[in-house]
Amino acid sequence: MNEEFGAALAEIAEEKGLDKNEILKMIEASLAAAFRKDYGNKDQNIVVDLNPENMAMKIFDVKTVVEMPEDPQKEVTLEDAKKLKKSAKLGDEIRTDITPKTGTSFGRIAAQTAKQVIIQKLREAERNVLFTEFKAKERQLITGVIQRMEKDTVLVDMGRATGVLFPSEQIKNEQYKIGSRIKILILHVESTAKGPKITLSRSHPDVVRRLFEIEVPEIFNGVIEIKALAREAGSRTKIAVSSNQDGVDPIGACVGQRGTRVQTVMAELGGEKIDIIEWSEDPVKFIANSLNPAKIINVELNEAAKEAKVGVMEDQLSLAIGKAGQNVRLAARLSGWKIDIAGEKIGGPSTEKAGPETPEVESEAEEVKEAVEEVEKQEEPEAEQKPADTHVPDLGKGEVPTPNQQAETEVGEEMQKGSTEDN
Repeated sequence: MNEEFGAALAEIAEEKGLDKNEILKMIEASLAAAFRKDYGNKDQNIVVDLNPENMAMKIFDVKTVVEMPEDPQKEVTLEDAKKLKKSAKLGDEIRTDITPKTGTSFGRIAAQTAKQVIIQKLREAERNVLFTEFKAKERQLITGVIQRMEKDTVLVDMGRATGVLFPSEQIKNEQYKIGSRIKILILHVESTAKGPKITLSRSHPDVVRRLFEIEVPEIFNGVIEIKALAREAGSRTKIAVSSNQDGVDPIGACVGQRGTRVQTVMAELGGEKIDIIEWSEDPVKFIANSLNPAKIINVELNEAAKEAKVGVMEDQLSLAIGKAGQNVRLAARLSGWKIDIAGEKIGGPSTEKAGPETPEVESEAEEVKEAVEEVEKQEEPEAEQKPADTHVPDLGKGEVPTPNQQAETEVGEEMQKGSTEDN
């Protein structure tokens, strides 16, 4: 051992992100194991001390002082101990220096054993460091580079480790290109003999949550809070927000000026639609909000069963239910209530009904299908007579303008301006 070895040790510690003293202890343990194998026996209590300054080595045979030794390899009588150390007493450890003389070595086999043990322990320590590092990042969003594809599974390079994006955690129909950068959620980290197994996700609801934390400073700072979130990855997400500070509009802050903030999140998710609604402690109001963009007439609660009967006008029924029941399904998950929707005529009794939809339902009920089909039939003649949709989204209510809607609005304003000038 010499100063060059000490310098190499410091370099390894820095490269692997390990503590130098921990590596030193590993080397001492591995050298003790090699010495027992080459010079002594497996029952000996061998201790190796390395000087961290010059890496000078001392090897000791350590025995405990007892009245009646049962294991002569590890125990010694008080009488024999006093021959080595006059102040010895029962319970003391007697260390006998058995360091080989200068010019000798452990031998080829001992050196090889020490080398293998050192390599093994360094790998174990490195795996532990990586596991601890990435375990602390669970449910956080990171940026990685798509490394390669193995059938439908995507491997993502995250710098010091590789994560796995299984098909079940991918967004349906999303394309992954080798070498491209991707924002991805660290879903779960598991310790294995080969290193940390890191499971990634693009479809988990927390992906949307973390993206909003990045894009909306008010959420990151705690001024606005995401109270609930329901997602069908790649298609639609509903997010309920509230403000912890007077004068701050939670929906407007999340949407951003001209919809820039929410559109950035949508773009990252491949165009996934996002409904931002205001959270309320009043379940009646919250359930009504969660069915946005449909206009709700009334909400009747059955608190014991946690069921809600929601009344809407007939022309709002298909909007409340949504395509394939998606709107009511997400609303049920978001609010945590079973939702039963009924369509009503002005001044008349209920004529159409859909539901109930529960927070756990994944596919539409037959009643929902029938209601949607019936309403679509009723609306077809009216749709043929209606002019093109020129609805201008209300950003204050959490509506996000599409590029076409935005263009139509700007053209309309320009035409009005020109008409005024002509007059």
